[in-house]
Amino acid sequence: MTLEQAGEKLAKYGQEHLLKYYGELSEEEKGSLLKQIEETDMGILEACKHREELTKKGVITPLASMQLDEIEANRAGFTAVGMEAIRQGRVGAVLLAGGMGTRLGSDDPKGMYNVGITRKLYIFECLINNLMEVVQESGTWIHLFVMTSEKNHQATVSFLKEHEYFGYQEEYVHFFKQDMAAATDYQGKIYLEAKGRLSTSPNGNGGWFTSLKSNGLLELIQEQGIEWLNVFAVDNVLQRIADPCFIGAVIQKKCVVGAKVVRKNAPDEKVGVMCLEDGRPSIVEYYELTEELMNARDENGEPAYNFGVILNYLFHEQELEHMMASSMPLHIVEKKIPYLDENGELKKPQEPNGYKYETLVLDMIHQLDSCLPFEVERNREFAPIKNRTGIDSVESARALLQENGVTL
Repeated sequence: MTLEQAGEKLAKYGQEHLLKYYGELSEEEKGSLLKQIEETDMGILEACKHREELTKKGVITPLASMQLDEIEANRAGFTAVGMEAIRQGRVGAVLLAGGMGTRLGSDDPKGMYNVGITRKLYIFECLINNLMEVVQESGTWIHLFVMTSEKNHQATVSFLKEHEYFGYQEEYVHFFKQDMAAATDYQGKIYLEAKGRLSTSPNGNGGWFTSLKSNGLLELIQEQGIEWLNVFAVDNVLQRIADPCFIGAVIQKKCVVGAKVVRKNAPDEKVGVMCLEDGRPSIVEYYELTEELMNARDENGEPAYNFGVILNYLFHEQELEHMMASSMPLHIVEKKIPYLDENGELKKPQEPNGYKYETLVLDMIHQLDSCLPFEVERNREFAPIKNRTGIDSVESARALLQENGVTL
């Protein structure tokens, strides 16, 4: 993009201030700024003017989950179908690993955190070990797509390479950076975080598929004939990835997305729950659950909204391509955003001063026609690491790993 083209784009969206310091920049900085302006989707910024409308929920009704007893009764059949899909190369795995270990007291990517006690055992290692079990059982390597962020890309790639991918075959590991979205003030004006750099943040966990595409990996998926993508978060060290039983159940039930869920341990547990919204699959976040929904009962007298998602989903790839043709719903989040003031000095606000723009996985599910919530045992598949101590912490995850026979 030339300076003239950048000026035209900025004028169209009322963002001309982004070139205020252009004359002070080095040639390299100029090129970097023009590239950022070219790549930034400014069409989304108008949304902040009607953000209240974006948060409106439809009518919420229950969506029944496939529970453990039904899964056990059909395990052999589901597993056979899932194994066939894996052996035919129709399944890929997508690891969302863009986060840092800040809340764990680490400056490294979260996946590099060591959960071992008497030996080193990294979060990345735990996840790859889990995936390797399926590789060994099926005799088939599964393509693993690792989503990083601007902040942690180089460190993540170097770490996994240095550890020889913990035994995973290198040609089946593919890295891609999450796309970034601009951060703005309350009027939708993009902040500068440096004289030659727009303020940006990752575009939310719903941005993984568009990021995969913009990094050129959709062609590989199509060439390889991958039909199903198992998307999972970096911080759950016990989760089963490319689980043949889960894959087979989703295929047999003719659903286009599956979601692993756990039975909630309390009505107000901080997990999003599966539901229908205006008759389509959806997730209602824990902070959106009213007293009425928390206390609602199904026909068996059980809590109607009792199954929480653990960010382990199976998507039909072609459905995602169809979805890409339309725009994803946008979430506008109030945040504290470092910015250059009118004197060109960097300020780090103590209070929220603007918006970040995100898309979320829950909206991907809501745009699809059918979803299978698939119950898993908490103690076998749910050990999230959000904090250093207490609930969902390194401590609690270590206890669960040991309970499942993992040597720490």
